[in-house]
Amino acid sequence: MYSNSFTSQKRFSNKENVNILTSLLMAHGVKHAVVCPGSRNAPVVHNLKECGDIACHPVTDERSAGFYALGMSLATGEPVAVCVTSGTALLNVAPAVAEAFYQHVPLVVISADRPQAWIEQLDGQTLPQPDAFGRFVHKCVSLPEPVDKEQRWHCNRLVNEALLACKWYGGGPVHINVPIAEPLYAFNQQFLKAERLIDQMGPIGWQSGAFCKLKEQLLQAERPLIVLGQTKRCEVEPGFSNRLAAANIPVWVEMMGDEGANPHVDELVCLAEREISTHPERLSDYLPDFILYAGGNLVSKRLKHFLRQAEQADVWEVTADGGVHDTFMNVKHVIQSTTQELCANLYVEASPIHEAYFRRWELLSQRVSRHLQLFVPRYSELLAVKLFNERMQSDGTWPCAVHYANSMSVRMGMVYSRHYFHCNRGVNGIEGSLSTAAGHSLVTDERVHVVIGDLSFFYDQNALWNDSLRGNLRILLLNNGCGGIFGKFEGLKDSPARAELVMAAHRTTAEGLCRTYGIDYHRAVDAASLADLMGVLTAPSARRPVLLEVFTDPDEDMNTYQEYFNTLS
Repeated sequence: MYSNSFTSQKRFSNKENVNILTSLLMAHGVKHAVVCPGSRNAPVVHNLKECGDIACHPVTDERSAGFYALGMSLATGEPVAVCVTSGTALLNVAPAVAEAFYQHVPLVVISADRPQAWIEQLDGQTLPQPDAFGRFVHKCVSLPEPVDKEQRWHCNRLVNEALLACKWYGGGPVHINVPIAEPLYAFNQQFLKAERLIDQMGPIGWQSGAFCKLKEQLLQAERPLIVLGQTKRCEVEPGFSNRLAAANIPVWVEMMGDEGANPHVDELVCLAEREISTHPERLSDYLPDFILYAGGNLVSKRLKHFLRQAEQADVWEVTADGGVHDTFMNVKHVIQSTTQELCANLYVEASPIHEAYFRRWELLSQRVSRHLQLFVPRYSELLAVKLFNERMQSDGTWPCAVHYANSMSVRMGMVYSRHYFHCNRGVNGIEGSLSTAAGHSLVTDERVHVVIGDLSFFYDQNALWNDSLRGNLRILLLNNGCGGIFGKFEGLKDSPARAELVMAAHRTTAEGLCRTYGIDYHRAVDAASLADLMGVLTAPSARRPVLLEVFTDPDEDMNTYQEYFNTLS
C-alpha cells in the first residue's frame, strides 16, 4: 500500500502521526502553511519545511497568523494550513476560524498538543484542545500516536476525513489536533511514506465522470466484488444481484439488503477460509482486487475481517452523505449518492476476465445450498428460526414484515431467511427491537413478525404496554434463560462471572406479561410442540397480538449453531 515516494537526503520527524499528516497534506494539494513559533509544534513545522512541497510563512502572533492563512486561501482558492503550538496559542486562531466558517474558506488549523494523560494535570500549556472551535469548523479530529497497524489506519483515515471536510458545502475550516509525546526533536526518518489518499466525488449524476470512472475500473478488474450493507425495504432495485451475476460479478448482500440475493456470505467466507488454511497460496484467488460497497451496516464480522485482508484492492464506496465509512480499512474513492441510484444505474456487460472469480464463489455457493438442505438442527433456537422461515415461505401470505432483534436472533436469521428483514443495526443495541416492531405494526395492516431473544425482549417489555396493539403483531420469543451469544467465547468459559454476571442468567417467562397486556400466549418446549404452534404464530389473522415463547438450553443452542458452520464441507 505504501511506497517510498519522497526519498531524499532529508530527515523527517520520527513521529508517525506527524509524518502521516505531512504526506497527506501534500497529497491533498496543500501548498501553503502559515507557521507559528513553539516547541510542541516543532516536529510539524520541521516536516512542512523539509518536505519542500509546502511553502512555509512564519508569523509570530497566532491571531494574525490565522488571518494571514485566510487571506492566502482567498487569493488562491485552495486550502491553506496554519500551524500553532499547544495551549492558548490555539484559542488565538478562533476569530479567523469563525470568519473562515462564514466565508466558506478552507482553512486547515493544525495544533500540536500534549499527550492526553497530561491534560488538566497542571502541566504547562495544556488545555482540552479538541472541539475548541465548536460548530465553527466542518470537522475536528485528534490524531492518535500510532503503535500498531490499526492505529496507523485510524490516523490516516482521520487526516483524510478532515482534509476532505474542508471542501464540503462550499468549503470551510477544519481542525487537526496532533498530540506529540516527548522527545520532540528526533529527525531521523529518511523518507515519508506515500499515504493512502481518499478522494471524494459528488453529489453527482450517474452519467458523470465519477460514475464513468467507477464503471471503467469495475470492468478492468479481474476479481470484482460488490457488497451491499443494510438498506431500506425496496431500496435495492429487484433483480439487481441477478443482473450483476449475469455479468459475472458477484454481489454479496445480507437479507437486510437485496430481496433476491444469496445472503449466505458468512458461509461462503467460512468455506474459503478453510481452503486457504490448507492452501495459503490460494488467498489471492479469493481476495477481490476491486470492491464496491454501498448501504449501511453488515452483520457478518467474518466478512469484514476477510475483506480487510484485500489491502491491494481498489475500494470504492457509495454513501448518501459523502462521508468516509471505511469498513474494510482501505477505501480510496467515495461517491456521494444513494444505494438506490447505484442499483438503478449500474449496468455492465459480461466480461470473460471476471468469469473465473465469479465461478469460484458460485461453486462455494452451491456447496452452501446443499448443506442447508441436508443440515437438520436438533431442538434449539436455530430449529425455531428454521421452522419459522419455512412456514413464512410456504404459507403464501407475503407480503409481511419481519424484524430480527440483535445478537443471536439476527445471526440465525441470516442463515434461514429468504426475505428482506428489518433490524436495528445502526448501533446494534438490544434495546428497542420489540418497540420498533410494535410501532411498525400500528401503521400497517400487514402482519409484523419479530424474532427476539429473551434479554432483548424483557429489556423492552414496556413495548407491550399499549392498548392500540392489534392481531397483526406476532412475536417469536427465543428464551434460553440468558444472553446466549456470550456462550461462544472460549475465554469466558472458565470465569466464575460468566453465567450470572456476563450472560445474565434468569428464570423469567413472558406468560404473566401476556396475561397482563392481553397477548395471546403459547409456549413450546420440544420439537413437536414447536412445529404444532408455528402455524398459530403465522396464522393469517388473529384477534390480538400473538406470542410464541420457545424454551431451549443455551449450551445446546450454541452447539447447534456452531455445528451448522463446523459441518460445512
